[in-house]
Amino acid sequence: MDVLTTNTANPTSTGAAQPQGAAPGETQPFRPLPEDAIIIVPVRGFVLFPDVVMPLALSRAISVNAAQAAVRESLPIGVLTQRDAGVDAPVPADMHAMGTLANVLRYVTAPDDTHHLILQGETRFRIVEFLEGWPFMVARVEKLAEQEDKTPDVEARLIHVRKQALETVQLLPQAPQGLAEAIQNIASASTLADTVSAYLDVDTTQKQELLETVSLPARLDRVSRLLEQRLQVLRLSAEIGKDVQETLTSRQREAILREQMAAIQRQLGEDDGRAAEIAELTEKIEAAKMPEAVEKEARKELRRLERMPEAAAEHGIIRTYLDWLTELPWDIPEEQPIDIAKARETLDADHYGLDKIKRRIVEYLAVRKLAPGGKAPILCFAGPPGVGKTSLGQSIARAMGRPFERVSLGGVHDESEIRGHRRTYVGAMPGNIIQAIRKAGRRDCVIMLDEIDKMGRGVQGDPSAAMLEVLDPEQNGSFRDNYLGVPFDLSRVVFIATANMLDTIPGPLRDRMEIITLSGYTEDEKLAIAQRYLVARQLAANGVTAEQVTVDDAVLSEIIRYYTREAGVRNLEREIGKTIRNAAVRIAEGSADKVSIGVDDLHEVLGDRIFENEVAQRTSVPGVATGMAWTPVGGDILFIEATKMSGSGRLILTGQLGDVMKESAQAALSLLKSRADSLGISAELLEKSDIHVHVPAGATPKDGPSAGVAMFMALTSLLTGRRVRSDTSMTGEISLRGLVLPVGGIKEKVVAAASAGITRVMLPARNKRDYDDIPANAREKLEFIWLETVEDALAAGLDDPILLAKEPAEPTDA
Repeated sequence: MDVLTTNTANPTSTGAAQPQGAAPGETQPFRPLPEDAIIIVPVRGFVLFPDVVMPLALSRAISVNAAQAAVRESLPIGVLTQRDAGVDAPVPADMHAMGTLANVLRYVTAPDDTHHLILQGETRFRIVEFLEGWPFMVARVEKLAEQEDKTPDVEARLIHVRKQALETVQLLPQAPQGLAEAIQNIASASTLADTVSAYLDVDTTQKQELLETVSLPARLDRVSRLLEQRLQVLRLSAEIGKDVQETLTSRQREAILREQMAAIQRQLGEDDGRAAEIAELTEKIEAAKMPEAVEKEARKELRRLERMPEAAAEHGIIRTYLDWLTELPWDIPEEQPIDIAKARETLDADHYGLDKIKRRIVEYLAVRKLAPGGKAPILCFAGPPGVGKTSLGQSIARAMGRPFERVSLGGVHDESEIRGHRRTYVGAMPGNIIQAIRKAGRRDCVIMLDEIDKMGRGVQGDPSAAMLEVLDPEQNGSFRDNYLGVPFDLSRVVFIATANMLDTIPGPLRDRMEIITLSGYTEDEKLAIAQRYLVARQLAANGVTAEQVTVDDAVLSEIIRYYTREAGVRNLEREIGKTIRNAAVRIAEGSADKVSIGVDDLHEVLGDRIFENEVAQRTSVPGVATGMAWTPVGGDILFIEATKMSGSGRLILTGQLGDVMKESAQAALSLLKSRADSLGISAELLEKSDIHVHVPAGATPKDGPSAGVAMFMALTSLLTGRRVRSDTSMTGEISLRGLVLPVGGIKEKVVAAASAGITRVMLPARNKRDYDDIPANAREKLEFIWLETVEDALAAGLDDPILLAKEPAEPTDA
């Protein structure tokens, strides 16, 4: 709204503001009116009654000019209704003879040039004659004062009309708020009659007749008759509605309305698309080549869809369900010819090394070629991050000529993610397995179940339990997704799982998979991978070519040895990317056309070396031994540091050690005390000294029994004053009889030791079975010392060896 002006209710007031309808310069001088004359505002389809406040919208110039003149001069207006609402330019002959004198309470001009008034009726008037000489209607009028009779007859009519009006308001579906209370509070019979007349749902002619009925008893009777007619309609409508509500349930009403809607659509010719939709779904069902039971279910749902209106709540649910059924690859795919030699070439081209895994994959392809009906194996690649588990699955799919899909299981804790949701739920969908198969478009696809060791368990169920059926070749031929509700054959799908740790995979699920372990890469393998794959990939990623940027092999070796220490090659690729981006900046700036990256450039690009060969430095004093550890991201070396101080023979352990590792330290000290005499250690020294064993990297939790040999060597070195050899690392559990017991993770530990510059490793003799799993280049770099007892470790691990007579070892450990 543009302007809002308010006039006083007193027609003689001069404090009203001028409405904004014309520019100030366009306002003409107002010609005074005779004493018994008023400004007439002609209206159509509207009757104003005395003592009633009503809104009025004006758009015709004759009405707008009259209203604006009245507001400017603070004069009341006469609201007079036209006889014929179709006349746009009324003349006096077109007007009724009686109207209502009103005050303008509010005047508003809207943006669409319509003018809105809030009027308060004052009294009736009768036209005496119309006057000329003004740009709007002006008439001399006779005001009709209201005679308020207090007779019993009028009082009776007042009570009756009030009762009828209150009942009408209660039955009206959209009665104005507060109207009932206003009617209840009206004490004047004339005011009540006029108020009810204003709100009666009758035509303009009847309202004008009520306005022209001056006699109060006659007016009350007329209002009562109109109210009674309206009440009869409202009572009948309420009774019909009540009867219908009692006889028809909500479902029956919905069915009737939908049937009417369908009939309307047929009349409008909008039913053709429905028939086309049903025909299209029928063709899809026939083309999908579903099993008999599945096709029967699909056609059953199609018949339901055909009978159901499109506006029904279940229409979209059934349509979506049929889309899923028809788009799944039900047909048995044609076996693709398998070229074993080509498959081996594909695997070799995509991945360096991994001979054991490649051999197993070739074995599977050979069996598939000879026995096409055999069941697909369930493989699980277990190893640290960055060693190529996920990309290996893509290579297998390429070698087999099958589509590849990846399903990420990390963080999944809802069984419905595997089995799907039931269709009764809003937004229900099939599980990730069915979704992957639909996306692949073939039943014999390769599906990578990534991070299967990181599935959780929540209130929605255990997804690892749901995976039991998926990964069991004896059961997955009839896998039933909750959304589909029909069996689907997964036996042709090649499932490949990946995991970092096998300990978190439940035993029954792990039992259904063939575990293939991927260990970390050696330095030579990382160098070969960088030369073959990483450098070329980073050159393409950074927009340069091999002719523009060259990276020396010495640079790659430097990055591998001193800027990364990991089982995989992800950090190695990032560091290579940094060096190439530095060269790309120089080429983009125009300062060089070709850039050759050498070892001398690394300090400027990557900064100081992150890793140094600190084995010799750390073991340069007695009391320090180099151990080997297994972590989820590969092997690593760790240092066991021991020192003594005056005390009472206490053992202090720090470095965030777990309970098993603390017990290993206590066992090592007990074993040392039992051999104190043969080692030349005085009992007084042990009794009057506190021994503190610390494993650096205190923020990292550590646990396990494999540090037993290293702790025994560190304690022996501390109390005898002999240093442990700096080129030697060790692992193994010890018993109180001095036996060295086997441990796990030998391959990862040995590879980490070789990468750290170690040249000798001491391993439990019972771990000789793991020797063949150690990469050949790591075996060539290292000297292996096999330990039966701790005496073997003392003889081979100290700079000044202690030669002791071995105690007879029992054939088995307790």
